Amino acid sequence: MSDTPRGVKRPRFRFTAGSILIALVAVLVVAFGATSFFVVDQTERAVVTTFGKFTKVAEPGLHYKLPFGIQNSYIVKTEVVQTEQFGFRTERPGVGEYTKGDYSSESTMLTGDLNIVDVEWVIQYRITDPKAWVFNVSDRHKTIRDISQSVINLLVGDRTILGVIGPERIAIQESAVQMMNETFASLGLGIQVSQVQLQSIVPPKGVQDAFEDVNKAIQDMNRLINEGKETYNAEIPKARGEADRIVEVAQGYATERVNRARGDVARFNSVYEEYRKAPDVTRQRLYYEMMDEVFKGTKGIDLIDKRFTNFLPLKNLDQKEASR
Repeated sequence: MSDTPRGVKRPRFRFTAGSILIALVAVLVVAFGATSFFVVDQTERAVVTTFGKFTKVAEPGLHYKLPFGIQNSYIVKTEVVQTEQFGFRTERPGVGEYTKGDYSSESTMLTGDLNIVDVEWVIQYRITDPKAWVFNVSDRHKTIRDISQSVINLLVGDRTILGVIGPERIAIQESAVQMMNETFASLGLGIQVSQVQLQSIVPPKGVQDAFEDVNKAIQDMNRLINEGKETYNAEIPKARGEADRIVEVAQGYATERVNRARGDVARFNSVYEEYRKAPDVTRQRLYYEMMDEVFKGTKGIDLIDKRFTNFLPLKNLDQKEASR
């Protein structure tokens, strides 16, 4: 039931010039406030334009701009590392879980030895020039993806499938970072690629088992090579040490023989000088010395009188022989 007495009409609200003016002023104040101030976060920068023309880059904080679309601000995340994925999409960005989906157009590539391989990779980049990011390229994300795909296709196409799967993965990543940065700089995109990471490199499903066998064989080969190098490093130094020892022994023996020969020559020269002075005496003395050397250590017989006075025929005869 209505509270208004029957027969009494409600007063109708009437728009007056004053109320309309107040409402218009309120709308203008709200619009002025909404279009005049903007906040830039610590991880962001803002590109400010006046009538669509670049004016400045605003740093983090609260800023004022001309209202009603005279000046506009475009927030750019300059301190945030952004990611683009190829060949797969993550269900939760930053987490290892991912889903393949149907992205074969991105991941299927041809290697240098005319084999097909599926390559999944991720690039991480950061916006370094907010002005270039806003103005220079219209479809920025498509440009980033197209250039990244062309670079990886080029690097994979220059290598064999075994090189891509195995030892040249790091070289591909490093070369991709350099080539992408050079291309983005030439386009003035205003970004810097910090990392290219190859996630999964596998052959097509039809030949995957065979390639796994090949990869296992390569691992066994590398293992055997490493074991051979370990054996080499263990045995070669030992052999070199033994060779050095033998050489040193031989050198010592050679030195000893040379010194002995020199001593013999010196002794011969001294004897020869004495012989020249007194040949007969020296000849007789040499003869006695030689005989003494021959019979040295012989028991029971002493043929030479060391005083050179007499010959002793026999010595230490038994009693029977002595009585005769």
